[in-house]
Amino acid sequence: MNQLLIKKREDMSETRVAKVVFPNTTNHYDTLFGGIALQWMDEVAYIAATRFARKQVVTISTERVDFNKPIPTGILVELVARVVKVGKTSLKVEVNIYLEQLHSDKVEKAITGHFNFVAVDEDKRPTPIFND
Repeated sequence: MNQLLIKKREDMSETRVAKVVFPNTTNHYDTLFGGIALQWMDEVAYIAATRFARKQVVTISTERVDFNKPIPTGILVELVARVVKVGKTSLKVEVNIYLEQLHSDKVEKAITGHFNFVAVDEDKRPTPIFND
């Protein structure tokens, strides 16, 4: 497999999405509900995986997701997804969520997780990411 092509696709597939945490996405502690965070992470990971593979992909698993900091209502978050591993039909995407204070330059990482995808054909069967 051409490592230069993989590196180019990894760079092109990086995906960044910014969101503000509104009250309708928080729990009874006024912090981002974990299920919402996972949904956002899967969505941005899907975009990065699709940009990399340029094929239909589906989420097949998640790996460890570390919730290191609570995410309060009213804060800006940036989700950053990047392909970190490529197999024949599958790939792994790392997603980080960063907290950004709206009225300062302070940015800190709050959540990290890995999402695994497989490229599928029209019959939903695994298919090679790269055509040899």
